Amino acid sequence: MRCLGVRGATSVTDNTRESIIAATREVLEEIVAKNDLSIDDVASVIFTATSDLDAAHPANAARELGWINTPLLCMQEMFVVGGLPRCVRVLILWNSERQADQVHHVYLGEARSLRPDLLKGENDD
Repeated sequence: MRCLGVRGATSVTDNTRESIIAATREVLEEIVAKNDLSIDDVASVIFTATSDLDAAHPANAARELGWINTPLLCMQEMFVVGGLPRCVRVLILWNSERQADQVHHVYLGEARSLRPDLLKGENDD
């Protein structure tokens, strides 16, 4: 088995605990579904949030999904002029037999603009 990374990001409508958790939960559930990911294979998860999101830790969404034994880390996304506001990003490191080109990254909402090269035909509403 090898360690692979899968990326995801989403935009959050409001700086409230409910909005942050709901948006993070949605992107996590989509990553799990698109990659047939088993939580037992997850090595760790890193979350970042833009500085305008301070009402909750995005990792709380993972805990609510039952990711109890998974190491989780939240950090503030570095500020970039003109960067996407109210954005939660996630990097999941997981053990898998897959090849890197078989990983499905998930970008939702306004965060789709971050990696249009990865999203051709994916995440369409």
